[in-house]
Amino acid sequence: MTTEKLQEPRLEARAVSAGYSKSLIIRELSLRIAEGQITALVGPNACGKSTLLKSIARLLPLAGGSVLLDGADLHTMSTRDIARSLGILPQAPLAPESITVGDLVWRGRHPHRRFGQRRTEADEVVIADALAATGTAELIDRPVEELSGGQRQRVWIALALAQDTPTLLLDEPTTYLDIAHQIEVMDLLADLNERTGKTIVLVSHDLNQAALYASSIVAMRDGRIVRQGTPEEVLTEETVAEVFGMPCVVVPHPRSARPQIFPLGRHIGARPTGDSSTVLTVHPQETS
Repeated sequence: MTTEKLQEPRLEARAVSAGYSKSLIIRELSLRIAEGQITALVGPNACGKSTLLKSIARLLPLAGGSVLLDGADLHTMSTRDIARSLGILPQAPLAPESITVGDLVWRGRHPHRRFGQRRTEADEVVIADALAATGTAELIDRPVEELSGGQRQRVWIALALAQDTPTLLLDEPTTYLDIAHQIEVMDLLADLNERTGKTIVLVSHDLNQAALYASSIVAMRDGRIVRQGTPEEVLTEETVAEVFGMPCVVVPHPRSARPQIFPLGRHIGARPTGDSSTVLTVHPQETS
């Protein structure tokens, strides 16, 4: 159930049903995504997060319902018009064999050029900015297949940025990245959102990152939306238990006051707190 008050939505799913072969993953699901916000889709594996994102991006045919982009039915729009409006980073994308980083990111400019048109000066600026923003400028001449998993992920994000669309749909954009690069990417997305007003929808498995960076959280389970709202409204101990079947403690972040989730496994939850036998006291003279 949606508790937050959304403005006119940039994207809207109306009673959407979708899945694979004859198996439906989501059934008659409705969702409104406000313009100019970062929205995070969270939930356990196979709950329908990626299926919903693909449905919104028109990468997956609908079995029922409709998706609207700025009030227009997405499935009646031309592929070029969609590509100028939605930048999409799917999960585990594949690059053509032997393609270099520069040429791959150049492909992000496809919606903005005519057939056979060469790179313009404006294209070069956008590509350079996308590479610099993702810390991949020094990789421009490297074949994508030679890169590490983290480097590839940042290059794919650069391609999505080079597409230069008002809306980004990202399926687990921090996959394969170490924690420092995860934060760099999330900071980049937050900067884009604040500076340009980009609408960003991302699938995330990291509840704490989602809480710190998203304006709106959509918690899903078994192909349905359990709750949508601000991080404070959604990421409660009760909702986390309902969505993930996991007991936890939720506390405010010491700097942002956004909720942060600490899981309680059997061993963690059973460990006593304040047990003096487990506390190591370090005296000043011992810290030379």
